[in-house]
Amino acid sequence: MSSISRRSMLGYSGTTAAGAVIGAAGSAEAAEADATAAAESSSPDFPSGTKFSADYSIGPIDASMTLTFSVSAMDTPTENVIIPIEIANLLNELAESRSWPAATFYGTPAPAPLT
Repeated sequence: MSSISRRSMLGYSGTTAAGAVIGAAGSAEAAEADATAAAESSSPDFPSGTKFSADYSIGPIDASMTLTFSVSAMDTPTENVIIPIEIANLLNELAESRSWPAATFYGTPAPAPLT
């Protein structure tokens, strides 16, 4: 909820204004919670062995490149797991060091962005 006290709200122009302000604060917090939940649900959980790929292009010179990878880990301790987003970020860093723009990797079979 809001950190605004009811007593300080009554200092406005009565209980109607206080209720409106409290309601608006609650709506903002609810909207923020909805946005967080949507962001979490939009990042799919890819199974081990999922194939990821990204297409890079440099428009003015008609250059293009596709990078593809997959990660399979079985019975691996949590501290030793390499997750796909880490590999995607490293590949984007390498591509950018060679003047390619960063690209979004998508997991298949259902194309979903790796975020």
